Amino acid sequence: MARKNEPIETPEVDALPGVPLPHQRNVLIGHGETETSLLDAYRSERLHHAWILGGPKGIGKATLAFRFAKFVLAHPDRFGPQAAMAQDLSVPEDHPVVRQVAAGGHPNILHLRRPWDDKGKRFKTDLPVDEVRRTVSFFGTTASARAWRVCIVDAADDMNASSANALLKILEEPPERCLFLVLSHAPGRLLPTIRSRCRRLDLAPLSETDIANGLRDLAGHAIPDASGLSEIARTADGSLRAALTLLAGDGLAITQGTRKLAEAGSQMDLKALHALSDLVAARGQTDNWESFQHVAETWLHGQMRGSIAAGTGAAYAYVKLWEGTRKAIAESDALNLDRKQVVLDFFLKLRSVRT
Repeated sequence: MARKNEPIETPEVDALPGVPLPHQRNVLIGHGETETSLLDAYRSERLHHAWILGGPKGIGKATLAFRFAKFVLAHPDRFGPQAAMAQDLSVPEDHPVVRQVAAGGHPNILHLRRPWDDKGKRFKTDLPVDEVRRTVSFFGTTASARAWRVCIVDAADDMNASSANALLKILEEPPERCLFLVLSHAPGRLLPTIRSRCRRLDLAPLSETDIANGLRDLAGHAIPDASGLSEIARTADGSLRAALTLLAGDGLAITQGTRKLAEAGSQMDLKALHALSDLVAARGQTDNWESFQHVAETWLHGQMRGSIAAGTGAAYAYVKLWEGTRKAIAESDALNLDRKQVVLDFFLKLRSVRT
């Protein structure tokens, strides 16, 4: 229990146990070309005030956003010698800006993300309009003439209609010396009016080598042997977050079990199916739940791509299955429903698709 006047630590959405949060990281895995694009834009005559950083979840969008924000705050003069000589967006770890951001906040950075619902003891299912409206007071405060202010929307996919319109309003009338870094796992689904007011930079999925290096950096002694590391890197499908999740809990067992059952199709072992479902739905094993979602999604995507030659009907069956599964997952998370039933339904419907 927190002592009187001692701040209560609020949970961070998407946090992984033992893994530094993006604002605490001072190293970016991969994305060198994207980083160079941001650096060049910052030093150009015309810097756009809003950027969409797009790409799959867990590939480093938030880490890059904070890295850019720290560079801007540490080098507020875009045409000064320090910015001019920079080779990348790195800022020394002992710099005051880096220390302040790593400690949990900087007055000139506003990080918008799904908030924690203390009453429900869970994160809200969307990024509500009240969070986005914090930009009004953030940009309304007095700042020195040289100061930049950076708003990171993490992730824009979580916004509802009201919060999206609130963001659009501030994007239409941006304050001076401000930057918006809008993170999105699927930029094409954002409002066209938001997309039209932002420059878009898409981050490519990480290579297996990058993921292996990231695991060695972040997971340390917890990494498996060479074959296990290779399997995780391959299954992660370019997402370091997915690789870290697979490495935690029973990730390897879930990866292998999900693939085996999926490949078996109508011949799948129902006893093994129930065992896997129990493992995924085990109480308190959030990592297992996330691992299943990732492995199932990447496997289905592979089937979609491979079945296109057989006609759109074959691919559509997999698309329809995943859309229904995503809806069931969202409802299970929002309403605290039985996760085991979601897993069972997925495989039973898959069995009919592959019959």
